[in-house]
Amino acid sequence: MTLIWILSATIVVSLISLVGIFTFGIKAKVFDRLLVVFIGFAAGGLIGGAFLHLLPEAVGQSGNGYVFFYTLIGFTVFFLMERYFYWRHCHDGVCDVHAFTYLNLIGDGIHNFTDGLIIAASFVTNFRLGIVTTLAVIFHEIPQEMGDFGILVYGGLKKSRALFFNFICALSAILGALTEYFLSTVTRNISLFLISFTAGGFIYIAASDLIPEIRKEAGIKKSLLAFIVFLLGIAIMIIIR
Repeated sequence: MTLIWILSATIVVSLISLVGIFTFGIKAKVFDRLLVVFIGFAAGGLIGGAFLHLLPEAVGQSGNGYVFFYTLIGFTVFFLMERYFYWRHCHDGVCDVHAFTYLNLIGDGIHNFTDGLIIAASFVTNFRLGIVTTLAVIFHEIPQEMGDFGILVYGGLKKSRALFFNFICALSAILGALTEYFLSTVTRNISLFLISFTAGGFIYIAASDLIPEIRKEAGIKKSLLAFIVFLLGIAIMIIIR
């Protein structure tokens, strides 16, 4: 019965990745104007999520300096991956799909995997704790998935493909939950690394790719709006701690 609850919870969490479907009725011109809002919100959400959720969680698990070493590894690896995707998919500086799009999918996939680990561990410990943890993940994932969808579209994917890849990426939560349920002794040794590594990746994506994209906005109104939603993304991460 515990496994059924774990799978049900992670399936519900995964379905949140489809939140972008609500943008399908918005006209193209209007949606293009909203993209700067999505990117600003996503940048704030990634930075806030890394510093206010992932790193404190990792520090709480370890209590030592390895957390920041793993975070640095994540930051460096994401830098190398971006260089690879750029060399692989961009020619003469022209990219149909920007490298940070792939990075976000990788980072979000690892993040969703760790969410699955946490949900499963909570249900194994106590049913009530499992429910509370699932609700906390849901409240965290709604704004996160909105930002992720915006990143994928802004990076060059069509809405339908962005929605599809975001959903496939979200399913890694189920894989994480099953891994925790059947291989709990293994996951305890890797969860600290995964959380810290993901934090480094999120910091890299936000600081290296998204914030520079916001800075490209020449108009004062759009620039101010992007900064406001950036702060809003951070504020939401504070509220749902």
